[in-house]
Amino acid sequence: MSTVSAKPGEFARAWNVIDAEGLVLGRLASVIAMRLRGKHKPQFTPHVDCGDHIVVVNAEKVAMTGNNKREDKTYYRHTGYPGGIKGVTAREILEGRFSERVIEKAVERMLPKNKLARASIKKLHVYAGPDHPHAAQEPQPLDVASMNNKNAFRARRSS
Repeated sequence: MSTVSAKPGEFARAWNVIDAEGLVLGRLASVIAMRLRGKHKPQFTPHVDCGDHIVVVNAEKVAMTGNNKREDKTYYRHTGYPGGIKGVTAREILEGRFSERVIEKAVERMLPKNKLARASIKKLHVYAGPDHPHAAQEPQPLDVASMNNKNAFRARRSS
């Protein structure tokens, strides 16, 4: 028996579309990160980019668990100057112009920090609304909500 190591040209990249409406952000990002790397395939090879293309629609309607996570979760960046740290809350991003960045950042931070991950993140296509320009690739729908009942956010009853 020998270990089979896949080569870069041996993979058929599938296209999947995910509707993010009502899905929990962290759970959605972990499923996307796994599929971008190709870890769901039996011929997964760690040093080869063997993942699929993922199209995410309705990114502005993603759910966050926790009482005040939309207001408390802060995304930081630094300008490079002393005292130049800037912060913006998740609510401001989701209600702002680029609401898809919340999903992009969550997935990007779940990937390893190397050249392979930078190539993998280019296969992620996130759109705030229900429309996307990838109809020609015939993406197959991926139902993340049915994978685990915790993936979809359910409002807590106060009774």
